[in-house]
Amino acid sequence: MTLQDVLARIAPASAAAMAEARDHQSRLTKPPGSLGVLEEVAVRLAGAASACPPPMPEPAALAIFAADHGVHAQGVSPWPQEVTLQMVANFLAGGAVANAFAAQVGASVTVVDVGVAADLPAADGLISRKVAYGTADLSAGPAMTVAQAVEAVETGISVAESLVAGGARCLITGDMGIANTTASAALICAFTGRDAAEVTGRGTGIDDATHARKIAVVRRALHANGIHPGEPRPEDAEGGAASSGAVHSGSALEVLAALGGFEHAAIAGFILGGAAAKVPVILDGVIAGSAALAAAALAPAAVDHCVAGHRSAEPGHTAALDHLGLRPLVDLELRLGEGTGGLLAHPIVCAAVRVMHEVATFDSAGVTEKQP
Repeated sequence: MTLQDVLARIAPASAAAMAEARDHQSRLTKPPGSLGVLEEVAVRLAGAASACPPPMPEPAALAIFAADHGVHAQGVSPWPQEVTLQMVANFLAGGAVANAFAAQVGASVTVVDVGVAADLPAADGLISRKVAYGTADLSAGPAMTVAQAVEAVETGISVAESLVAGGARCLITGDMGIANTTASAALICAFTGRDAAEVTGRGTGIDDATHARKIAVVRRALHANGIHPGEPRPEDAEGGAASSGAVHSGSALEVLAALGGFEHAAIAGFILGGAAAKVPVILDGVIAGSAALAAAALAPAAVDHCVAGHRSAEPGHTAALDHLGLRPLVDLELRLGEGTGGLLAHPIVCAAVRVMHEVATFDSAGVTEKQP
């Protein structure tokens, strides 16, 4: 399915289903609001599915999108670029943290090569959809062409469609790409209007000098691509109002192409594909958060189908979640990526929905309600 086809299928959350879910919550055998954020998760998923109670979000499927980045040449990461390839092999062998967490929650693991800078041998669990052997250096100009961005987005869409067709009822985003937090920071600046120093983190644990260099590279990338966060953008092609720091759908693909990685574009498509299928998407960390900003710029209603699995230790992730209006379920100072935070959150999401299916109401259980 093409990007335009998917965008036409994405609908906002059903207000009626959400109201029904809130009413149902109020009649369950517990004090109103006693399950806190879990109640809103259940309501959110009811709205996304246009059904109350919403379908159980299991089984889950994790897709790890892997790609390399030309900006690595600017010294933004101490890890050599070949680690991307090596970690893909580790995922396929079942030896990564994501594999352990996926086994814990019963999620399948699919690895998608959208831009690793080397050829990968065929393997079970690997989908080869390489757009190119890594992106260009975003600090010197566009990381990819718009056509390449669309190809990567549509790869993410097709992976989501395939997993849903195979029985997945919840999608979890994963990523792998050395230097991809640099691209994420640049995307977050562009889509939220934040300054580079505010959203650029230490990624894999870089020292002060490398961190300062990374911030400078992000600023240089924005300048090289003519993107000025915080300044009002011109009205889009459909006559929408201009807004500070927000990218309209007409320019979202250009920004994604200029600053993103192939895995960012593919994750954006994965989110859109899940939203079109009305299957919830649990977002992982800062890579997923920056990709979700691009997905939301293309289709604002896509956010209604997302759950923030966790809050990354990367400062840009908080900025992205705030902009998207999403509240993270887990906050454990994780910064690994791979989908680990999303996998940890999956049982919480399932528990929220299970309450709607299995907990008795006051009437059905014969329990006296609180007196007004």
